[in-house]
Amino acid sequence: MTNAPLMPMATAVWLVENTTLTFKQIAEFCKLHVVEVQGIADGEVAKGIVGYNPIISGQLTKEEIELSSKDQNRSLNLNSYNIEISSSNEKTKKYVPLSKRQDKPDSALWLIRQYSILKDSQIAKLVGVTKNSVVAIRNKSYWNYNNLNPKDPVAIGLFSQKDLQDTVEKAERRIKREKKQKEKLQKTN
Repeated sequence: MTNAPLMPMATAVWLVENTTLTFKQIAEFCKLHVVEVQGIADGEVAKGIVGYNPIISGQLTKEEIELSSKDQNRSLNLNSYNIEISSSNEKTKKYVPLSKRQDKPDSALWLIRQYSILKDSQIAKLVGVTKNSVVAIRNKSYWNYNNLNPKDPVAIGLFSQKDLQDTVEKAERRIKREKKQKEKLQKTN
């Protein structure tokens, strides 16, 4: 048994309305009964279903429809196409339960103490808090600063060790770049 097209009823509606194919050809292609296709043509079946164009979706070609329209004994063949599903490395925001949200400021404090080279914006992005919160924690003016306990964000699962390493490496590259720029300025003066 071959695969049916996406949205077979809507595809059948479109084929009935826009082609000269026989009911049998449409029924075979859409994996429907011939009586259903005849009902679609009579307006008794699939009321309110908008036709779905199988050419636009790549399931059929115009040539395939034309060949089958000329030969009533020829079946329509579903266009075989491979969909490539790529695994992207893009970081998606994941839901943080209420019980862990109170750990964010603690994690920001831990990062400030352990990795002083990180910018406030980098810490904010890693932990998932605002830059203003990070600045307030760094300046000890955060509203709940006295109750903060530094916690390792990797250990509590806010983000991965790889995320932390990537951010630290980025900060180290930035510091080297800034150092080179200072050296260039000193040489020119």
